[in-house]
Amino acid sequence: MSKDNEIILRSLSRPAEFGDLFFRYAPRIHRYLARRIGESVADDILSETFLVAFEKRATFDQSHTNALPWLFGIAINLVHRHRIAEARTFKLAERTAVIDSVDDETRNSDSAVDAAVEVQRLAGKLRKLNKADRDVLLLYAWEDLTYEQIGVALGIPTGTVRSRLNRARKILRSSSTQQEADHGRVRIA
Repeated sequence: MSKDNEIILRSLSRPAEFGDLFFRYAPRIHRYLARRIGESVADDILSETFLVAFEKRATFDQSHTNALPWLFGIAINLVHRHRIAEARTFKLAERTAVIDSVDDETRNSDSAVDAAVEVQRLAGKLRKLNKADRDVLLLYAWEDLTYEQIGVALGIPTGTVRSRLNRARKILRSSSTQQEADHGRVRIA
């Protein structure tokens, strides 16, 4: 199997070769985009991601054998152009948790209800994170990218990835700790 940098290099003289990258990575990038900005916009951003990548393929750093972080970087830049839609998606998830990846039997179980409550809580916290911290956290948690790959995707040093991820975790953890401390207590105004 060809390495991504080899495919990109060949595509400079044979543009159709670039299609191999689309077939290799489009499903994963689409999944990420659908989670970030919703299914309705994900198709458009995915198409735009690969159009931009195709147009900029000559500038791809050939020392990288994996193009996935580069493609995620392009996708994230496009997502930032659609931040309003992303904010709406997080607000909607905060208000009404949707369980979309469980079967009908599980959907009605206690664990599904617990998951829905957790999605609502986390969606609100994700929405409140600054965009730089949220980008790092979601690439790490949803796409299982390494710190180095996240750095390439976002164009930042690995140390910055670590500090942003640490900050995001602390914010999410502090909200969980406060909620656990308040659990079972009745607040009197």
